Amino acid sequence: RSVYDGEEHGRFMEKLEARIRNHDREIEKMCNFHYQGFVDSITELLKVRGEAQKLKNQVTDTNRKLQNEGKELILAMEELRQCRLQQRNISATVDKLTLCLPVLEMYSKLREQMKSKRHYPALKTLEHLEHTFLPQVSHYRFCKVMLENIPRLRQDIRELSMSDLKDFLESIRKHSDRIGETAMKQAQQQRNLDNIVSQQPRISGGRKSKKEFSASSELEVKNTSPMSEQDSGILDVEDEDEEEEVPGAQDLVDFSPVYRCLHIYSVLGARETFESYYRKQRRKQARLVLQPPSNMHETLDGYRKYFNQIVGFFVVEDHILHTTQGLVNRAYIDELWEMALSKTIAALRTHSSYCSDPSLVLDLKNLIVLFADTLQGYGFPVNQLFDMLLEIQDQYSETLLKKWAGVFRNILDSDNYSPIPVSNEEVYRKIVGQFPFQDAELEKQPFPKKFPFSEFVPKVYSQIKEFIYACLKFSEDLHLSSTEVDDMIRKSTNLLLTRTLSNCLQNVIKRKNVGLTELVQIIINTTHLEKSCKFLEEFITNITNVLPETVHTTKLYGTTTFKDARHAAEEEIYTNLNQKIDQFLQLADYDWMALEPGSRASDYLVDLIGFLRSTFAVFTHLPGQVDVHSTMSGKVAQTACMSACKHLSTSLLQLLLEAEVRQLTLGALHQFNLDVEECEQFARSGPVPGFQGDTLQLAFIDLRQV
Repeated sequence: RSVYDGEEHGRFMEKLEARIRNHDREIEKMCNFHYQGFVDSITELLKVRGEAQKLKNQVTDTNRKLQNEGKELILAMEELRQCRLQQRNISATVDKLTLCLPVLEMYSKLREQMKSKRHYPALKTLEHLEHTFLPQVSHYRFCKVMLENIPRLRQDIRELSMSDLKDFLESIRKHSDRIGETAMKQAQQQRNLDNIVSQQPRISGGRKSKKEFSASSELEVKNTSPMSEQDSGILDVEDEDEEEEVPGAQDLVDFSPVYRCLHIYSVLGARETFESYYRKQRRKQARLVLQPPSNMHETLDGYRKYFNQIVGFFVVEDHILHTTQGLVNRAYIDELWEMALSKTIAALRTHSSYCSDPSLVLDLKNLIVLFADTLQGYGFPVNQLFDMLLEIQDQYSETLLKKWAGVFRNILDSDNYSPIPVSNEEVYRKIVGQFPFQDAELEKQPFPKKFPFSEFVPKVYSQIKEFIYACLKFSEDLHLSSTEVDDMIRKSTNLLLTRTLSNCLQNVIKRKNVGLTELVQIIINTTHLEKSCKFLEEFITNITNVLPETVHTTKLYGTTTFKDARHAAEEEIYTNLNQKIDQFLQLADYDWMALEPGSRASDYLVDLIGFLRSTFAVFTHLPGQVDVHSTMSGKVAQTACMSACKHLSTSLLQLLLEAEVRQLTLGALHQFNLDVEECEQFARSGPVPGFQGDTLQLAFIDLRQV
């Protein structure tokens, strides 16, 4: 810096040049000093070059020899390298195949399961294949094809399982009748067993109730895995502890298709779809089952088949309810049962109304009770069915009344209206056994003798008792109290007496050509039937165990019925007598202008008086007049005689005073007087005993005065 900053640049260059020259001289001195050594070195180097050439030639020869010798080794090494490469490839292939073979085996197993219709295991295999095996080898093309096929296989399994379900639904639709029949047989056996047990001393630790047994069997069923491939035997557990008398209702159906399909849809995440489809199809089947055939009312088998199908349907649903988790629930079952109950009751009301045979109605009632008891055993409310049975009871009573109307008509039409003759003690006791009749005087009389009544009395009395038994049969198993049964029987019996029997008696009394003797016998018969009403009261009390003094007990109106019939017969007697008198009076032919009277009363009047005498003589000598005030020989005979005399007197007076008779002679009056005297003589003769003084003659007093 000082050189460049000062002005001594030239001087510095000079000094530097001088320095360089000094160094050059020193270098030259040094080279001169070592030159010999340099020459020696070159000489040595030339020698080395010759030796190096020799060495090169030796190395070249050696290399040539080595190359010749190493060719085989190189070939061997190449073969070894190729072998090692193949070995690595084989090892890698084995490893890959080890991963691929389980996939292929699982896929083969899947196809085999699909072919053998083991859909649920196939679905589980598909799940393992998709989530466990295929992810390890997903880069292979065949695996990609498998992955693409998995959704289609799932859909195939879904469709096939649904097809199995449809087959199952069709099967249970066909077998509902048999299932219901079996269930109702079991209920009948249970009821018979309960009846036997109730009649024997109670034994502790008795047989389980149906419901308890059902619950225990259902628990056993639940413990059976529905996922096993052999779940078709799911119901066999129930038979182990039961007798072999009647197979279990569920033993007739293999429920495994339902369980499999349910689990398949659950795994596929479509459980709600399955539940909806199942319930929809079963609702449709329920509507078909509840549609009664048009001719169901014609035979009991028609009703039985109808009930069997309904019971079979609900037994299946109850089993499904207790063996699946939520496929059906209690609300769904209750809804179906409400619909079934309303439709069944409507169908029964309609079809039972066509039935006119009381035996068929009674059999129908027993079938309905068994139907109700069967479903009640499965937990279904059946009170409405028993309420409807009370309605059918009214119809049953009507059919009984129609039947008994025919029975009574036949009895009354075939009766001879003559006292029953008995020739020996056996016949006497037989009739007394049929009809409660006691008469000390008749007991003392020797054989042969006669009962005061005709054959229709014991026959009618026996038929009334048969009617009561028929009513009692209907009340069995209706869960009615004794009071209700008693009230039902008494009301029906009252209808029989006041309507059916009363109409039959009235028809007999009112029919044409009925004789006076028959009418008198009817009066005697109804008198004895009236007295028997208290025995009918006792009969009903004995079979129902309800005392007549019980509050609200219905009384029998038989007394009124027989009194009305008797009064009608009496009126018919009076009317018939008056008609006979009118017929005789039509023969009267008075000559009001006659100059001289005849020597005796008119022929028609003599004949009329003779008819009246014979008629009242027959009445007076009829057997069985125990109470003179209550039989034809007493008050009725007197009333009839008084009525006949009054009618005769009035008719004769009308003949005398009729408008066409404008004038008459004394001779005609004398002839008329003879006829009146004949009538007065008849009255004085006492044709019927029991009149006091001239009571009967007073009937002619107005005529006498005129």
